[in-house]
Amino acid sequence: MSSAPLTPEEVAACNATGKVPVVFIHGLWLLPSSWDRWAELFEQAGYAPLTPGWPDDPETVHDANAHPEVFAHKTVGQVADHYAEVISALDRKPVVVGHSFGGLLTQIVAGRGLSATSVAIDPAPFRGVLPLPISALKSASPVLGNPLNRSRAVPLTYEQFRYAFANAVDEDEAKQLYETFAVPASGAPIFQAASANLNPWTEVKVDRKNPDRGPLLIVSGEKDHTVPWAIANASYKKQRKNPGVTEIVEMPNRGHSLTIDSGWREVAETALAFVQRFTGPGAEASAISARPT
Repeated sequence: MSSAPLTPEEVAACNATGKVPVVFIHGLWLLPSSWDRWAELFEQAGYAPLTPGWPDDPETVHDANAHPEVFAHKTVGQVADHYAEVISALDRKPVVVGHSFGGLLTQIVAGRGLSATSVAIDPAPFRGVLPLPISALKSASPVLGNPLNRSRAVPLTYEQFRYAFANAVDEDEAKQLYETFAVPASGAPIFQAASANLNPWTEVKVDRKNPDRGPLLIVSGEKDHTVPWAIANASYKKQRKNPGVTEIVEMPNRGHSLTIDSGWREVAETALAFVQRFTGPGAEASAISARPT
């Protein structure tokens, strides 16, 4: 498992296992290390987990906060192409699991026919997803409140993180999550998502009808302020037009921090159970196909 951009040696090691790869995609304000416990769980279940970062992701939260400028200017299209390149080096189609903007990227990658099975957790909306709840606007306001933030890296204050991520945990845990995981984030994707329904040429779009998309699970936290049920369910309704299996599940009493907080295992096991239905013993022949050449 890796918490940095993948090296050729790491890709080769993954391919050499002969196991189904699982590519984890983090979202804004987090690093690949936010997936470490998930990667361990999936590895124990017989998968080959990979946690590649976005382009230029620092190694640690300390480095990220010391050099926030490295996050600036990262766009949805650039990051999606980056993950497509990572996947292209694998010998077989991976499972892809993403959170927040990583959930959006997961659906973009799946729409390109690059994943065997996908899990999008509290996914950021794509073009065609219309609900815009007040809590989502408030969560995005630290970025959208200043047009100059489009070309900046934007950190969250603790109070902003508490509202957007950690509203469903107690104060002590919220502070611990902030200190352990929170890093600055590129402002560009937030502006791209906000204007997606007004821009026919947006990068924030998903090919929902590709028959090679594969099975998709959308996971929604009941108390999520950043991606409330209305957004997740609207994404599901768009995605269910795909001929592949499309499901949605709501995790009770969970906020946007559901992948990193003390209840992470319940979410991870929900994702794992879905993945195993299509990539476990007996399912592999029908769910895992050779990577397109």
